[in-house]
Amino acid sequence: MPLPLYLLALAVFAMGTSEFMLAGLLPDIASGFDVSVGTAGVLTSAFAIGMIVGAPAVAAPARNWPRRRALLGFVLVFAAAHAVGAVTTSFPVLFATRVVAALANAGFLAVALTAAAALVPPDRKGRALAVLLSGTTVATVAGVPGGALLGSALGWRATFWAVAVLCLPAALGILRGIPTGRDEGEPTGRPALRAELAQLARPRLILVMLLGALVNAATFGSLTFLAPVVTDSAGPGELWISVALVLFGAGAFVGVTAAGRLSDRSSGPVVAVAGPLLLIGWPALAVLADGPVALFTLVFVQGALSFALGSTLITRVLYEASGAPTMAGSYATAALNAGAAVGPVVAAATLGTGAGVLGPFWASGLLVALALLVAVPSLTVITGDRSAEVLR
Repeated sequence: MPLPLYLLALAVFAMGTSEFMLAGLLPDIASGFDVSVGTAGVLTSAFAIGMIVGAPAVAAPARNWPRRRALLGFVLVFAAAHAVGAVTTSFPVLFATRVVAALANAGFLAVALTAAAALVPPDRKGRALAVLLSGTTVATVAGVPGGALLGSALGWRATFWAVAVLCLPAALGILRGIPTGRDEGEPTGRPALRAELAQLARPRLILVMLLGALVNAATFGSLTFLAPVVTDSAGPGELWISVALVLFGAGAFVGVTAAGRLSDRSSGPVVAVAGPLLLIGWPALAVLADGPVALFTLVFVQGALSFALGSTLITRVLYEASGAPTMAGSYATAALNAGAAVGPVVAAATLGTGAGVLGPFWASGLLVALALLVAVPSLTVITGDRSAEVLR
């Protein structure tokens, strides 16, 4: 894999740390602003909504910018939003900074996904996506737990400052590592924007975007409210939140790495194996969460299965959107974050039920079940078999 791809992954690491870090900070943020944990959880949805809207809205004008300039600008705006978030005393302002940061993240990821696909041969998009998303999984292994520890020691604001500072070496890496001009893989003879947007009318593309969104909704729904489960149900203490996040992130890294080697040619078996296991795993977590050993083991397994299945489906989005070479990354980003927006909202709604803090696990199981019900009759699309004319 080319070096610029790893530099893009460094920036994704900084952004992934921000996107996931609220899972370990929600109780402190809720206390600091005198709101409920469920209300604080909408910060995750705010970020995701900004990503959904921002992916196509920002990617459309950015398609005409040099990629290095666009990527650098998005990283700097992202850092500035976190600096403002670190000093505000207003929850609405904090909410707004999450939306701004999400718009910058969406623009960056949309351009980065397209750039990553352009840096490798056409049949290695899955491998390139795995490298890029490894920045996210490493964030869950190191960045997010580190943020939770920093937040426990110095307060959640220190974590926001840390993310802002973390963006600076990522920006330098982009400035020095992403070439300009023709060498950076800028597409030539690309379709008009209207033609690229018309790809969204293709049922095959809409299907894989929907499946990716459902699986990601399940992932974010449970991950967002993992901290209360660790402290209230399993009961090992607040510092163990970081352990749970590390295990989830380690599993995610294993899952996305394994899937990256299979999703280009063998996406069907990944879905057939990971899908049912993921479906079983979320209810199992709800039933066994009061045992720390079972909880931490299943958190690792669910992280691996969630990212293996999710990254495979997002790879299929890039393949199905091949007719939109500059916008495909935004479609993949929108699919990822549609789930990230819906998941925490659905999960938060279960907190007031009899299931309590375990409700999000049951909700995630239902979301995966829905995804599998949609996927089973459409495996030819997921595997890339283009003989299914009805879905064209």
